[in-house]
Amino acid sequence: MKGKLILLAAMLLGIFSTSSFAQLKLNGAGATFPYVIYSKWFDTYHQKTGIEFNYQSIGSGGGIKQVTEGTVDFGASDAFLSEKQMKTIKQKQGTPVLHIPTVMGAVVLSYNLPNVGKGLKLSPEVLSDIYLGKITMWNDSRITSINKGLSLPSDPILVAHRSDGSGTTNIFTGYLSKVSKQWSDKVGSGTSVNWPVGLGGKGNEGVAGIVKQTEGSIGYVELAYAVQNGLPYASLKNKAGYFVEPTFDAVSEAAAGYIKNMPADLRVNITNADGKGSYPISGFTWLLIYKNMKDKQKVEAIKNFLKWAVTDGEKYAKGLYYAPLPKEVVKLDLEKIKQITYKK
Repeated sequence: MKGKLILLAAMLLGIFSTSSFAQLKLNGAGATFPYVIYSKWFDTYHQKTGIEFNYQSIGSGGGIKQVTEGTVDFGASDAFLSEKQMKTIKQKQGTPVLHIPTVMGAVVLSYNLPNVGKGLKLSPEVLSDIYLGKITMWNDSRITSINKGLSLPSDPILVAHRSDGSGTTNIFTGYLSKVSKQWSDKVGSGTSVNWPVGLGGKGNEGVAGIVKQTEGSIGYVELAYAVQNGLPYASLKNKAGYFVEPTFDAVSEAAAGYIKNMPADLRVNITNADGKGSYPISGFTWLLIYKNMKDKQKVEAIKNFLKWAVTDGEKYAKGLYYAPLPKEVVKLDLEKIKQITYKK
């Protein structure tokens, strides 16, 4: 009896919360792009509430597959679902899926050129030709002409790309398809493509690992992975003709033109955006949430977590090299979260 009174008193004083005793576990899988901030969110929220998160960072393709099969409570992807994918999930799981944007990020071109260091510039034409296998040496005149002052080596370029289904790949190849007709016609865009050249790595961490270990290499990764591995990354020439570094402001500017006309389902592509300060390979990342769920406790847990993530959780974004959501998107998120319901 005494123990119960102590516990009750502690709860009334706010020392514990009832959710601390729930022993609830939420299972998720998907994108590696936001894994750095999701890890922080899941750990922080667990400490606040006692709710555990089991998140498998397996790539957007894997996350979409598990959401489709119903083997997780939520998925994560940097590629929004196609109409066909959404229809398939609704047929298999008996519920629509909602897209909840969480943060924005930059896909950067990291490279390993020890005698060059920082400062490499790349244009859309040069970048697409590197990944098409048409530019194969670092001292190619098309690279050196836009990098005067840098001593580029006469070494072959090793191209690194993702080997798994990836939303980061979807953002990157979507950008290349916009800026290169040959890329669009020959390779196209998607979470997986048939790469003309290069070596594949699993996850953003896999590509970053290849670049870090291999002189002369170049690979696309989310900004946080380049920073964590101490890798330099290129400035890219944007649609307005300016070479821009991947900063928070540059990602926010890329999104600015799209936010005013954000679609109701919150699915939007912001690559190759207008604006002289916009970084051209920017993107949202989404959590994929079943609109109707059969576990009442999990419904409340997911809704409460999402509300926290897109409000208080955004304060962690910049410190982990993501761009926080614009307030207009946060407002849309909160409205979308209200639609998540318990349904037997």
